[in-house]
Amino acid sequence: MQKFSGNIVDVVSKEIFKGSIIIENGKIKEVKREEVDSDQYILPGLIDAHIHVESSMLTPVEFARLASPHGTVATVSDPHEIANVLGIDGVNYMIENGKKTAFKFYFGAPSCVPATGFESSGAQLSAKETEELLKSDDIWYLAEMMNFPGVLFNDKEVHAKLDLAKKYNKPVDGHAPGVIGSDAEKYINAGISTDHECFTMEEALEKISYGMKVLIREGSAAKNYETLSDLLSTHPDDIMLCSDDKHPDDLMEGHINLVIKRSLAKGYDLMNTLRACTLNPVKHYKLDCGLLQNGDAADFIIVDNLQEFNILSTYADGELIAQNGKTRIESIVEKAPNRFKASEITLEDVFVKAESENIQVIEALEGELITQKLKSKAKVINGNVVSDVDNDVLKMLVLNRYEAGAKPSIGFIKGIGLKTGAMASTVAHDSHNIIAVGANDEELIKAVNLVIKSKGGISCCGNSKEKSLALPVGGIMTNANGIDAANAYEKLDKMVKELGSPLKAPYMTLSFMALLVIPELKLSDKGLFDGGKFEFTNLFV
Repeated sequence: MQKFSGNIVDVVSKEIFKGSIIIENGKIKEVKREEVDSDQYILPGLIDAHIHVESSMLTPVEFARLASPHGTVATVSDPHEIANVLGIDGVNYMIENGKKTAFKFYFGAPSCVPATGFESSGAQLSAKETEELLKSDDIWYLAEMMNFPGVLFNDKEVHAKLDLAKKYNKPVDGHAPGVIGSDAEKYINAGISTDHECFTMEEALEKISYGMKVLIREGSAAKNYETLSDLLSTHPDDIMLCSDDKHPDDLMEGHINLVIKRSLAKGYDLMNTLRACTLNPVKHYKLDCGLLQNGDAADFIIVDNLQEFNILSTYADGELIAQNGKTRIESIVEKAPNRFKASEITLEDVFVKAESENIQVIEALEGELITQKLKSKAKVINGNVVSDVDNDVLKMLVLNRYEAGAKPSIGFIKGIGLKTGAMASTVAHDSHNIIAVGANDEELIKAVNLVIKSKGGISCCGNSKEKSLALPVGGIMTNANGIDAANAYEKLDKMVKELGSPLKAPYMTLSFMALLVIPELKLSDKGLFDGGKFEFTNLFV
């Protein structure tokens, strides 16, 4: 039996009182109101209400090791990324690895694998396989329905999956950036209950008015907190906090606790803020994560005060999993399943014969997943279109990793900002083909071939230097120690910035440039894609 005393923060009753919690067999046996000699605060552990663990490039256990010192005890996790590579086996890999720690991973059944038919992926999940997952006690919800056109136009397979979620009484996550008006109403009426893709307050308020829960996202690349944070005051019962995608170096610095600190500094109500990452996700997803109530799982954190909000210790099921900034979770070396067949490419593979004076250009935006569509004059040398470094219009490619001998599709992008060198990655949502951008063709193919040699990873070349981080688990995660991986990633991130990129998270931003379900212009391994019209488009205009 364990006893912890201090100021107890009860997010259910919205009160703070002196007392103790008595823990027995990982459960809270009793919450006692009593005078105690302690100034510390005890409150429920923090929950990230929507994240792709794979985007940390870490296995679940290693993710937990980095997140737990920041007070996180649980995540609502969509294994969409590994499912696009390895199918249902990838989902089960995440579940089984997650069970090796007291940290709580609440996985969903990916609803869109592949996300579209306009790209090559490593696997497909049909309604039959989705049902196999949904009927499992290890699956808590149907993960984000990003095929919103399929919902709106009554695609049979899409609606079959939505019906299965209803059959098994599990909530459905949404993904509908910019969908408003009657389309939003129809999308929500199909049973879809959340969205983490709102990038204006008007969109968020409209979706809330139709009964949807809005998740305020603050990740490594996509950052919507400043736009949506007033919802903490105006609609506190209708929101949750999430990161969606978090790279390992950022995770070393903090997690949901950083959003809490920002909210308190901005003057938002303490209880509204805490409920958005404790009570609200527990209620919505019917999680068995504890809330400091009698009979609950003993999932809680201890902080020094409610102003600086410094995490002293983190407990899951009564087990100490982090203390004083250090994890207590043991590192586990996991197996590394993969699906990777890409062949090395040559200079000729990236040549683009000029067909007109002007090209369509993807414009990447800091802190956003959406892009802009630009028209730019092509820079042509010897009849081939090349990167125009002076105007930051750089050559980009996406290469099918699942087929030997495939040729890359080529596009051009503004906003990455490289002045020299190149970067490449096999973390490329949603199908995780190889994506790369370079200031010149020679460095571009060098960066691509580095990740091909390691059967997946991220790389950077420039100024006569090469760096890479191998990601042998599905080409998107490492099975190495998470802290070591975070340090290696940080060096790559620094190198890209030294080559000229002004982006806060250049690899994360690059990873979304093949995400076809986010407007406006993206690149798949099959060609340039107009996300507004949901069809391929020409490079030359």
